[in-house]
Amino acid sequence: MKLRARVPSAFAVLTLPVLALGACSSTDDSGAIAITASEKACQVGKAVLNAGATNFKVTNDGGDVTEVYVYADGDQVKGEVENVGPGTSRTFSADLTAGDYEVACKPGMKGDGIRTKIVVSGSGGKAMAIPNRTAAVNAMDYEYQGIDGMSFTKGDTVEFRMKNDAPGEKHEMEVFGPDGKLRGEVGPTKPGETGRVVVTLADSGSYRINCGIKDHSKKGMHGTFTVT
Repeated sequence: MKLRARVPSAFAVLTLPVLALGACSSTDDSGAIAITASEKACQVGKAVLNAGATNFKVTNDGGDVTEVYVYADGDQVKGEVENVGPGTSRTFSADLTAGDYEVACKPGMKGDGIRTKIVVSGSGGKAMAIPNRTAAVNAMDYEYQGIDGMSFTKGDTVEFRMKNDAPGEKHEMEVFGPDGKLRGEVGPTKPGETGRVVVTLADSGSYRINCGIKDHSKKGMHGTFTVT
């Protein structure tokens, strides 16, 4: 779908290191850190983890569908899983470097969630990514502005900065590669705030973005950009 571009996209060379987003996907749950989610609690099996690729197994003990995020620096999504139904379990992974994180369980898949702090120590985890491009995107109800005509070169590491200019709703921005797999995500961002994610565009082709909150994508909050 071709998006309306009321605000021009912005690009600049960055020199500040930014944490790379860890992949999130279904994975084997052997040795996984248990997360028990309900309407009132978000219990994590271990409070201190070793750096590196970590598997999490989410069990929904509540009566409503839930989702679980691992956040760094308050808003950087390092890993997540959605649509965990009552009485079911799902797994996901996150590659974590040493630092402080929050695990957020979101009953009904809305709001800031019930948050539990965890600490990661050690020398493992992916190296910090240094973006060579930046792209500014404005989130409105219900469209992204600034995507139209945006293009990149294969191998670019891009920091996407999504400012939520919508008057009263949170928005997010998921980035999917040409293979349909999630490459990075700006988590739910409050009105007036800016979320960010760093994505290395390792493959050429058409990338897709959309807002995964409720029915925002169906209402028109999606688009594409090209990597050559």
